[in-house]
Amino acid sequence: MVSAAKTVDEYLRELPDGRREAIQAIRDVILGNLPAGYKEGMMYGMIGYFLPVDVLPVKSGPPVAYISLASQKNNLALYLGCQSSERIDRFREAYRATGKKVDMGKGCFRFKRLDDLPLDLVAEFVASCPLEQFVLEYKPGC
Repeated sequence: MVSAAKTVDEYLRELPDGRREAIQAIRDVILGNLPAGYKEGMMYGMIGYFLPVDVLPVKSGPPVAYISLASQKNNLALYLGCQSSERIDRFREAYRATGKKVDMGKGCFRFKRLDDLPLDLVAEFVASCPLEQFVLEYKPGC
């Protein structure tokens, strides 16, 4: 489900109980480990953590996403944004190593319940890429 919410608080308020708590728990992990400089806001109908446009200007559209979080029709999802394929591969392999089932698309990890997502791995991944490093590794068109 794509949200028309304009703020993160509005997005959270429109989620059903259970999903709201799960998204808030993941959001807390992200915010607690997010390197300095990234911003939080709504992007593509979901919560996004992105580069400010003064750090990495874009010609049109929203800023460049580092990571995003969504409640969709059939699942919850964590999008790894404009990450390198190597970083996504490392995350996928570390996810598998936890013994939890990996359900992923291209840079998108889907899960049904909060317990299906290894939050310690999310924390480690989020903290692993300072803003300056992300800018250096960014490839337009991701």
